[in-house]
Amino acid sequence: MSLEEATTHAARRHELALEVKTLLVDRLALDVDPAAIGDDQPLFGRGLELDSIDTLELAMAVEDTFGVVITDDDTHSLLSLNRLLDHIQAEQS
Repeated sequence: MSLEEATTHAARRHELALEVKTLLVDRLALDVDPAAIGDDQPLFGRGLELDSIDTLELAMAVEDTFGVVITDDDTHSLLSLNRLLDHIQAEQS
C-alpha cells in the first residue's frame, strides 16, 4: 500500500468513525458528545453502558445506514467502535 493509499484509507476510516459515533448518539439518544466516544471504548459494560435493546437498535441502524447486517454470529463486532468499524468496512468491500 502506498503512502497515498494509506492516507486515503485513514481519512475514510476517520470519516466512518465520526458517522458511526453520530449514529450511536442520535439513534440511541445518548447524552454524550460523539467526539467524546473513543475508538477503543467498549460499547457495553463500563463503556457506553448499552444494553440488549440498544444492541438491536444499533444493529438496525447500521443496516439502515450502511446496508450492513449484523447477525447473532457477528455480535463480537459490537464490543467496541473499532470492531464495529472493521465489520462495516469488511462487509462493504
